Amino acid sequence: MRSLIMALRSIGANKMRSALTMLGIIIGVMALVVLVSLVRGATGSITGAVSGLGSSVVSVNIYSTEKKPITLEDTEAWAASDPALRYIAPYSSDTLAVRRGENFGSATVYGVTGSYRMAQNVKLASGRFISAPDVKNHSFVCVINQTMAENLVGYTDCVGKRVQINGAEYTIIGVLEPEEESLTALFTAGQMSAFIPYTSLIRLSSTVSSRISSLYVSPSEGYTLEMIDEKMNDLLLDWFQEDEDAFRVSSQNLLEDAMGKITSVLSILLGGIAAISLIVGGIGIMNIMMVTVTERTREIGIRKAIGANRGTILIQFLMEAVVLCMMGCGLGIFFSWGILRLVSTVVASTGLVFTMDASVVIVAVVFCFLIGIIFGLSPANKAAKMKPIDALHYGG
Repeated sequence: MRSLIMALRSIGANKMRSALTMLGIIIGVMALVVLVSLVRGATGSITGAVSGLGSSVVSVNIYSTEKKPITLEDTEAWAASDPALRYIAPYSSDTLAVRRGENFGSATVYGVTGSYRMAQNVKLASGRFISAPDVKNHSFVCVINQTMAENLVGYTDCVGKRVQINGAEYTIIGVLEPEEESLTALFTAGQMSAFIPYTSLIRLSSTVSSRISSLYVSPSEGYTLEMIDEKMNDLLLDWFQEDEDAFRVSSQNLLEDAMGKITSVLSILLGGIAAISLIVGGIGIMNIMMVTVTERTREIGIRKAIGANRGTILIQFLMEAVVLCMMGCGLGIFFSWGILRLVSTVVASTGLVFTMDASVVIVAVVFCFLIGIIFGLSPANKAAKMKPIDALHYGG
């Protein structure tokens, strides 16, 4: 406690020098805490967005459609035979001409079944989605997005109106919500798109056939994506006679895992850069402590002459270096908190929220404590090894 009081008095006696010395630590701590917190905040936002893009679905791509083609009937049989495969949603797409009166353009038209809505969590602003009878009867019905409703029809409350898709008349039975959170919406933002029965798209498009090449699989309650991934792999391996190159099964978890790895590496890199700043600050503290030891040589001689041992002197100057570091660390954490609050306020409209991560703060505190000890040890040891007679005769 006495060493701590003496350290605080010494720091207070040279306020400007102490402040400039702590500046390196303050900047280093701010760099560490702010950069890593920003990365983790952005990671949380990205992960949340990715999780909303159909994270409860397994995607299957079929590359071999000639050897043993998969049909709509096959997918229905799979869903009926295994309770874990709650929704199997085949889909295909093509870019087709659309028209209503004098308004025309091109739209991405998806051929889907009734399971697609549940598998991809499609949300409707009005009307209904494609149903099983629509697919069975090759019905001329469509569900369109807001962009197509506004550009082609002129308004969004257009259920019951008719549009032409590739020359055929289709009745609008539903309109999607403005901000549909799905993988499809992600890649078609700002574009006209429509959903029609899969069997209808086969008739409209020259590139789409009855052979299924893409589908989504959504698990039943109580089953995980990993279980569905494994089941679909086993099913398709048996279907294609152990030909692993005939298909690919992937889940949204893979994308989330990849994003997690990328952001973890980014956090480590930015943390490493900030750590370099802290080390530079530590070198500054060691430099100032060397100057302090030189200035207080006679004081060291007097203390040793009246009975202070080597350990006491060592602890006194080591304590001063640690206190400088920890004061700089505290100020750096406080300023970091202020910066994160300011950034969160500025980007509030985007939905991003940046908070100070407790683990980063703990790392900063521990790292600053170690820097204080490591870089303060050499000056403190120099002071402790001084001989009293030499220190008292010092005339610097």
